[in-house]
Amino acid sequence: MTSPITTEPGAPLAPLSTTLRVRTRAEHERAESRPFIAALMNGELHTGAYIDLAVQHAAIYRALEAGGHGLRTDPRLGALVRPELLRTERVEADLTDLVGPDWRERTSLTGATRRYVDRLDEVAATPTGYLAHAYTRYLGDLSGGQVVRTMLRRHYGLAPEVLRFYDFEVDKPKPYKDGYREAMDQVTLSSEEYAAVVDEATVAFDLNSAVFADLGLRHLAA
Repeated sequence: MTSPITTEPGAPLAPLSTTLRVRTRAEHERAESRPFIAALMNGELHTGAYIDLAVQHAAIYRALEAGGHGLRTDPRLGALVRPELLRTERVEADLTDLVGPDWRERTSLTGATRRYVDRLDEVAATPTGYLAHAYTRYLGDLSGGQVVRTMLRRHYGLAPEVLRFYDFEVDKPKPYKDGYREAMDQVTLSSEEYAAVVDEATVAFDLNSAVFADLGLRHLAA
C-alpha cells in the first residue's frame, strides 16, 4: 500500500496521485470532450489533422523534456525522469516520415501551443512543475493515448511505423502507470510544493484543452 506523502515537518497528506486525479477530473474531462478530439477519433477528419496534432506534441514534449533533463540527478525527482517515457525523438521521427525532413518549415504551432511551451519553459525544470506536467502528459499517453493510436490506425490507415509516439518500452501499461504513481507518491514535498503540483496540473490540462480548441478552429471549420 502506498504511503502518503508527508509534508515537512511530517503532517500526512493524501497520496499526490490521488489528489491529482480528483482535483483535475473536471479539467481532464473538458479536454477529452473537445470537438476536435471527438471528430478525430470518430474518423471525421483527415490524416492532416492528426499530423497537426503531432506537430503540437513535438513542441510540447521538447519543452517538457528539456526541463526534465536537468532533473535526472535530482535526489527527489531523478527516479521519475525515465528514458522509456521520452517522446520527442519518436514524434519527430513520425513527422519526418509523414511530412518529410522539412516538416518544421511546412507546419506551424497554434497560439495555444506557444503558450503551453512558454509555460513549460518557465516551470518544467522545477520539481513541482515537472511532476505536474509529467503526470498530465505521460500518464495520459499511456492511457488514452493507446486508444488514440488504435483509432488512428482504424480510421486513417496509419501504419504502426508512423505512430511510434504512442509506443512505450514497457511490458504492460497499467502496472507501469501504477508504479509511476507510487513513485510520485513517495516524493517528499513541503505542503506548499504539494499544493503547487496540484495547481500546476490543472493548468496543464487547461493548456492541453486550449490546444485542442485551436486545432478545432483549424480543422473543423475547413
